[in-house]
Amino acid sequence: MGGFNPMSEWAAFLFSTATGFVAAGLTGSFYRLVTKKPPSFQVWSGSMATQVAGIMTLVFAGPNVILRNALRAQVFENRPPAWLLLSFFIALMWSFLSGIFLLSLFLAA
Repeated sequence: MGGFNPMSEWAAFLFSTATGFVAAGLTGSFYRLVTKKPPSFQVWSGSMATQVAGIMTLVFAGPNVILRNALRAQVFENRPPAWLLLSFFIALMWSFLSGIFLLSLFLAA
């Protein structure tokens, strides 16, 4: 009857995206706590286990890294606003997909 459906497609999208953003923030913060440096897309040198751990970290911390790099580029390099908007949409979709993954793991448990 036209009322608010709490699990409409938009609500599910927003919930999944928020879950992905929270996971990105927590993963990035934990990585920074352990290594004393922010996560980045640079190639690591080290053992195979270190490289695999770094890649697994970036799977979930990727949106955090993208938004941090985009904001820094906007402030320090004076990139066009379209660059920031494109970075935001990439991070948004990445967060949505990682949120879907995490929620499906949670619901399967």
